[in-house]
Amino acid sequence: MASEASCSRTCIRVILMAITGMTSSEVKIPTGVKAGLKGGTVTVSGKLGAVTKVFEFGRAVVNVGDSSIQLTLEMPRKAELAELNAVSSEIRSMIEGVTTGFEYRLRIVYAHFPIKVQVKGQEVIIENFLGERHPRKARIVGTAKVAVSGDQVTVTSNVIEDAGQTAANIERATRIKNYDRRVFQDGIYITSKAGRTLI
Repeated sequence: MASEASCSRTCIRVILMAITGMTSSEVKIPTGVKAGLKGGTVTVSGKLGAVTKVFEFGRAVVNVGDSSIQLTLEMPRKAELAELNAVSSEIRSMIEGVTTGFEYRLRIVYAHFPIKVQVKGQEVIIENFLGERHPRKARIVGTAKVAVSGDQVTVTSNVIEDAGQTAANIERATRIKNYDRRVFQDGIYITSKAGRTLI
């Protein structure tokens, strides 16, 4: 009976939205996560900390409950619908960040000169790359943390943009020009992005 009642409510809701031209996107809030809205600023907090982002909701109406965030838009244009879906996706990413976090892995590769990598403050220092006397540096972005173990570099953060940009900065710092890549493969390369293995 409860299942039938739930189905009936869902069906009525879908029919009403079709009649009124309303489009809705729901983001589930898992147990242990709290979400808040102030103006256009959404804050999500969980076991891995808090993440705050500012959004342009436009005409969308946003309601934050204990178990979900509801974004509703009346008679949306194509661009508005795409923006609504993008905002929903970003909020889901925020929730993932404070529950499981994001991890990028990189591998240190060298054939000619041993590369020494260490973290100093908000920078990754890369020494002896291709025998260079001056170290190369990569900026650590926002909440990202970098750990070096052997030939592995791990970047973690509860903000996917911070983890991704930091990993990209490290990889870019060892990019070489005017060298034959088939011969000189030295560098630091991203091997996995947020759980997705690349090589």
